Amino acid sequence: MIRYARPADHPAIDRLVTDAFGRDAESRLVSLLRADGDVLFELVSLGDETINGHILFSRMWADREGLYAALGPVAVRPDAQRTGIGASLMRAALQVAGEFGVQGVILLGHPTYYPRFGFSTEATRQVRSSYSGNPAFMGLAIEPGAFDAPMTAAFADAFDRI
Repeated sequence: MIRYARPADHPAIDRLVTDAFGRDAESRLVSLLRADGDVLFELVSLGDETINGHILFSRMWADREGLYAALGPVAVRPDAQRTGIGASLMRAALQVAGEFGVQGVILLGHPTYYPRFGFSTEATRQVRSSYSGNPAFMGLAIEPGAFDAPMTAAFADAFDRI
């Protein structure tokens, strides 16, 4: 079952994200994004009432009309990885992003994982960012043409504070 995260889920999400990455930088990022009011939405995957996975979308700053979002982090409990939870969260979250009116999604992620969901470095070819040129800097147009013209985009400030 996938649902929106609730405030009561935050401690479990923080533990899950730390365990999934083997460090606390990503869970600190999640906390900072929440504290700054930059979270668009968070989803969790439940199994037997236990949170097995989490995904977060935050606002991006862009020099054009429309809503752009940053995806990440995505985390799955270590003993539940490679079971499809992350893929299910990703598909659900991309649908929700479209319902939120997100034009395009940008992430810094593993170059062999995210392309299976349509993300590519080609999509961010015209996006100017401090991460431009990084093979982990990828995008996905939810609305046609979201990345067809040059633009400058910046992640929420929390990304620079971890």
